[in-house]
Amino acid sequence: MSRPSSWHRTALDRIPGGRDGRRMLVVSVVDKTGTGLWASCTALYFTYVSGLSLAQVGLLMTVSGGVGVAGAPLAGLLADRFPLVRVIVAAQLMRGVALLALLTGDHFLLLTLYSALGALPDRAGSVLIKLYAARRAGPDRVRYQAIQRTTVNIGWSIGGLGAAAALATGSSRAYTWLLVGNVLSYLVIAALTLRCAEPPAPSRVAATAADTPGRRPAGPWRDRTFLGYTATDAVLYLDDTILQVAVPLWIVHATDAPAGLAPLLLVLNTVLVVLFQVPLARFGATTRAARRLLVPLSGLFLVGTLALAASAAGGRPLAIAALVVAVTALTFAEIIHATSAWELSVALAPAEAQGAYLGVHGLAQSTQRFAGPLLVTGVMTAGPLAWPLLGLALLGAGAAQHRLLRDRVLNPAPPSLSVPVITLSEH
Repeated sequence: MSRPSSWHRTALDRIPGGRDGRRMLVVSVVDKTGTGLWASCTALYFTYVSGLSLAQVGLLMTVSGGVGVAGAPLAGLLADRFPLVRVIVAAQLMRGVALLALLTGDHFLLLTLYSALGALPDRAGSVLIKLYAARRAGPDRVRYQAIQRTTVNIGWSIGGLGAAAALATGSSRAYTWLLVGNVLSYLVIAALTLRCAEPPAPSRVAATAADTPGRRPAGPWRDRTFLGYTATDAVLYLDDTILQVAVPLWIVHATDAPAGLAPLLLVLNTVLVVLFQVPLARFGATTRAARRLLVPLSGLFLVGTLALAASAAGGRPLAIAALVVAVTALTFAEIIHATSAWELSVALAPAEAQGAYLGVHGLAQSTQRFAGPLLVTGVMTAGPLAWPLLGLALLGAGAAQHRLLRDRVLNPAPPSLSVPVITLSEH
């Protein structure tokens, strides 16, 4: 009996961040399980339970998505001023309260207000967890992020299966119970998060010859390099919208592939992320390595979009094969981009303004979630030849980011968290 116990301890010890880091991984699994229960039936809830029209549901989700964009920078500012664990718990509870409020009525304006209020902490959540991981895991943050993304995908899968089972009953009550299940998950993760110790955060950093206060940007909004990096990253985050929104619609409207292929391709995406996110993380463990990943990332985007164009050439076998190639290429682009973005966004942020910087970088993903569906819908409307043009645009964004970060990565002025930071104790 000692061998399994010993192996178990060794496996746990390989997870960066110690006990609190592992506890936060459990938080991620429970969080995404609850979100998976609710996300797949959100629009259906507003339709069948709240009685909203299709136009009202679309407007509600657009407004809440637009308001949610502000969640990431707001969370970053709060995390620099208040204990991080308390900010995370407050965001979790706010998500639960806003979601629970949807049960109080069916008035369109009130439902839109509650959804918008819930979108703020929802978009803030990823930034706050990322900041906690960066502070707790330190130089091992890339490996930790890879493990965290794997657990997130597992949670999504569990939640999605639970939602499918509930909706299979055919009862309208199932939507309400799925909502309540997500609310309960927020209570559970808030209790778990409260058990996590506050991670170390330097309040004052000793200046070195290579990093003088005069050379530091006044903040992320005046840091042109970081703003340019965030803008190009918003484009590179399009892999998410292409996989989640464009591929299912493209299968139905432009190819001869069966509609049942869409969920199978999403399963393929999840399996590939679970299998390869952690092993491939080692290729982006340093800031320079993370920058080099932008080259294969751009190539994968181009391959994926070319395959999507080819899938509409005609014939079921060609469509299926091309779609499998497209999803595989775009999934590996997702994996590589997650590794690169994690390291670069943290390494480019001065330690004493880490929250503000990561909050601004969070705008990249939030903006893509808001504008991405409109963009890819326009691409699909334009026809198959528009996919290679989008691929070239993504390649250009990767090349621009690679060039933009050259001086900052090769001759860094702000200190990278990949090396120990000297702190001055305050009395």
